[in-house]
Amino acid sequence: MARYTGSVCRFCRREKLKLFLKGDRCFSEKCSVDRRAYPPGQHGQGRIKFSSYGKQLREKQKVKRFYGLLEKQFRLTFKRASQMKGIKGENLLQLLERRLDNMVYRMGFARTRREARQLVQHGHFRVNGHKVNIPSVILNLGDVVDVREKSRKMDLVKDSLDAAERRGVPHWIELDRKEFKAELKVLPTREDISMPIQEQMIVELYSK
Repeated sequence: MARYTGSVCRFCRREKLKLFLKGDRCFSEKCSVDRRAYPPGQHGQGRIKFSSYGKQLREKQKVKRFYGLLEKQFRLTFKRASQMKGIKGENLLQLLERRLDNMVYRMGFARTRREARQLVQHGHFRVNGHKVNIPSVILNLGDVVDVREKSRKMDLVKDSLDAAERRGVPHWIELDRKEFKAELKVLPTREDISMPIQEQMIVELYSK
């Protein structure tokens, strides 16, 4: 399976926006966006003018990197969103939010989405009492995610829950820290996603 192994801080600098890909580092003075608020590369500090296509592409790249998906995964998610009732862009964002790896991160069991994806793949979580190791599983209303009994002693999970208290848990999730479980109480809406995203640009890009 293809995967990116380089510096993820380059992604944040490219988009000139914190994508929170490095956990606690993003909230510290070491954050690369705060230290070097310009794109990477020798021409990063030059003046760059994007065409309409370039703006659409940058918006798609930003969202794709924020949620940690590869191009094929992102395109398949968009295709699924297009087949749903409602507004395509909002459907896309809701599906991305409801992915198991993203929900594990939102629930506070991991410090980053990349870390959450790895924990899911290693079988540390259950959904409604059943072991699940597929990060792309879409959660439904009322689904309960919990950490498997043997995994609750992991320092990584405990540290992540401590970090979640500082980061905050979304209102659509009900977290039971003592039982290491969380429930999707309400489906997230467009207003619940605070990241500055212009999803209509992504729709226009894939509709060409």
